[in-house]
Amino acid sequence: MEWVSSDDGLGGSMEALPYLSESSQSVPSSTNISEHEFSCHCCYDILVNPTTLTCGHNFCRHCLALWWESSHKNECPECREKWEGFPKINILLRDATDKLFAEVVQRRRAEIQDNPKISRGLLAFQRYGDNLGRSKTNQHKGAGFFFSGVLTALTCVAVMVLVYHWSSGVVEQHEMLISKPVSHWTPEDVVSWLEFLGPWAQLYREPFQQENVNGRLLLMLGEEELLKAPYSIDNQAHRRAILAELDRVKALGVKPPQNLWEYKVTNAGKSLFLLYALKRSPRLTLFYLYLFDYSETFLPFLHTCCPAITNIGQSVESSFLNTQMEPSWRQWAEFLVKYLLLPYQLIAEFAWDWLAVHYWTSRFIIVNTMLLSVLEGCALWRLWTRASIRSMPRKMWNHLWKMLSQGFAFALLWPFVPQFVCNCLFYWALYFSPIINIDLVVQQLMHPETQAL
Repeated sequence: MEWVSSDDGLGGSMEALPYLSESSQSVPSSTNISEHEFSCHCCYDILVNPTTLTCGHNFCRHCLALWWESSHKNECPECREKWEGFPKINILLRDATDKLFAEVVQRRRAEIQDNPKISRGLLAFQRYGDNLGRSKTNQHKGAGFFFSGVLTALTCVAVMVLVYHWSSGVVEQHEMLISKPVSHWTPEDVVSWLEFLGPWAQLYREPFQQENVNGRLLLMLGEEELLKAPYSIDNQAHRRAILAELDRVKALGVKPPQNLWEYKVTNAGKSLFLLYALKRSPRLTLFYLYLFDYSETFLPFLHTCCPAITNIGQSVESSFLNTQMEPSWRQWAEFLVKYLLLPYQLIAEFAWDWLAVHYWTSRFIIVNTMLLSVLEGCALWRLWTRASIRSMPRKMWNHLWKMLSQGFAFALLWPFVPQFVCNCLFYWALYFSPIINIDLVVQQLMHPETQAL
């Protein structure tokens, strides 16, 4: 910078200003210019890469980046006024400080480069600005446009699948046994119930048909009757399996649900609640099942995910009986380790066991659990790298309060929500959540530092 006066009339006023020439650059510490006038209001040191906000205040670039990373707010650290867009370096002010205080600025730049925390903060701040610029210029292009197209295509496919599913009556043909009292069962209903027990039950289908066993006769059957002709069930494991399932039918008064769709028909609101709750907070949801639905849901879930050590030659009907028994300490130990560290793996193992019954649905659930595990791992990694582990209890309490309040609100509003809306929410959470989570995982892996906790 060099002031040159060509007008004699302005000579007096120009003489009052600092005259910067090549000879005067070596004397920056004049009485009119001091480092205090070019200091940052965050670190109170000379400005390095000064950044000017919309409010007019100037800060070091790295000070502003560290403030943004810790507060997650786009506001001035001094006056708390929100800035617009992405702050840029004031080039004129930067050149002035570099020329007036060269030695001090070079020393501070070396200190900043040697500090890894400041380097990570600057990188995260710059990526935030890059993403902000791309979102404004390419809001209809790139990955977002691709995933929105995928969602639209999958929505059309899902609507066609649901229309076919409802029109074919796959669920309706079993609804009668789920809702129909056992005493009103016809002989055809009894045979259909027997088929649900497994392939081994086909051996005894003919005797039940010959005797024309209806619901009332089924309730009168006991171990002695099953031993005698015409049933002649000599296999003890087969007999115990039939009696165990018969006891469940007598206790419930109807056929208990044995797959996802039957469970949804019987417990429409509960299935929707569990589907969303398992995605948002699997540990709290499993604890809820342990407290309020132990025998019907929690025990079969635990035995499926953490099976007991059995003999190689154990039959299918014996394993069916084991799902109603109390778990061993080995099963509890395995379950608790997975419950604390890998809760989504438990859900994936449960879905894998039902792969033969729910082919595509189980695959959607398994993919979704993998994506949710990655998202949970990224959240823990951010807590660790940002040294905010101390905030974990507060975040856990906020999450617990949020889940409890949402569950209470769902319990109040559920009776007033139309069944069609509940079905849409159920299938959306079941089939579309993996597609949304894919986009979230891509964002986390590409820009992990810019994600806010």
